[in-house]
Amino acid sequence: MALRFFGSILAALLALGFAAQVDAEDYPQRPITFVVGLGAGGGQDINSRIYAEILSRNLGQRVVVDNRTGAGGGVAASFVQNAAPDGYTFLVVSGLQHAYVPATQPGLYEPVTGFAPVSLMFEIVSTLAVPAAIPAKNVTEFLDYARKKSGGITVGAPGPGSPPHMFAALIGETAKIPVQTIQYRGSSQAMTDLAAGRIDVAFPTYGLGKPFIDQNTVKPLAVAADKRWEQFPELPTLVEAGLVKHMVAMWFGLIAPAGTPAPIVQRINEEIAKALPGALESQGLSVLDASKAEDKDALVVTQATAEKYGLKSAEDLSSVCGELVMAGPPEFQERAYGVS
Repeated sequence: MALRFFGSILAALLALGFAAQVDAEDYPQRPITFVVGLGAGGGQDINSRIYAEILSRNLGQRVVVDNRTGAGGGVAASFVQNAAPDGYTFLVVSGLQHAYVPATQPGLYEPVTGFAPVSLMFEIVSTLAVPAAIPAKNVTEFLDYARKKSGGITVGAPGPGSPPHMFAALIGETAKIPVQTIQYRGSSQAMTDLAAGRIDVAFPTYGLGKPFIDQNTVKPLAVAADKRWEQFPELPTLVEAGLVKHMVAMWFGLIAPAGTPAPIVQRINEEIAKALPGALESQGLSVLDASKAEDKDALVVTQATAEKYGLKSAEDLSSVCGELVMAGPPEFQERAYGVS
C-alpha cells in the first residue's frame, strides 16, 4: 500500500525529479539502531534497551542500542542528524540536554530542524544521594556541611545539560553554596565515585542507586520528582527541601533524522506506544504513576505523554522542543531559544 510522505518531504523529492513510495507494512527489512548519547548502565541506557528488546520482538527485526558518548549527547545527536533518513537510525534523547548542548556548542547539531520527532518515551525520577561517610542525615545537615566545606561541593552529572547538571546549578544558586559539576559519560561511573567519596552528590535513578543504598555506601536525602515517592516517603522533594525553586524536565524521547518518511515515523510511534506496558512490566511497574509502584526494586519510570506537556501531535514536539524542556534559569531560556 502506497503511503504519502509529509508534504515538505514529497515536495523535496519531486524537486529532485522523482517520487517515492514507502510501505510501512514492509518495514523494517534490516536491523534498527537506537543511538544513546550516554554510557551504559544509566537510566537512559537501561530504558532504551528495554524498548529495543520489546520492539525487536514486535517488529521481527533486531533493534540494537549503540552508545556514542561525548559532548553531553552531542556526538550521538550529530551522528543521527547526519545519518540516512531511512528509518533505521534513531536517537533516544534527553529533552533537556538536546536543547542545552547546541545552545552552548553552536553548530554541533540543529536540535529542531535537524530531526523528525517520533515519540515521547519515558521520564526518569531520581534521588539526591551523598556518600554514607558524609555526616548528614537530612538536607538541612547536608547544607550545613556544604557551606563549611572548603571550595563547596562536587556534583556528578552524565554530561553537560543533563538534569543533574541543571540541578547542581540550581542548588548552588538557591542554597548560595559553591558547586563544581564533574562531568561523566554515564551515571554508573558517577555512582562509583560517589560511593568511594570522590564526589559529594549524584542523582541516580532508583534502580541504579538502590544497590549502593542497600550496601550503605550512599544515602538518599531527597527525591528529584514532582511529589514524594512511596519508595522513600520520608524524603522531601528537591522543591520541598528548598534546594530548587522548580523542577527541570526529565523526559526522554525518540527522534529520527529530518526527512525520515512519515509512514515510518508513524509506525515507530505506534510501536513505542504498544511497547510501553511491556516496558513498565519489565521494571516491575504495573501502573503509570511511579509513586504508586508496588515493586520497590524497580527502576522508577513514568510514562511521558504528549498531553502532559500540552502537545497534540508528534509534530508539535519539533516546534516547541527548545521551549518545552526549559524549566531552568530564564537567562538560559533566552540564550538558547529566545524564550522570555
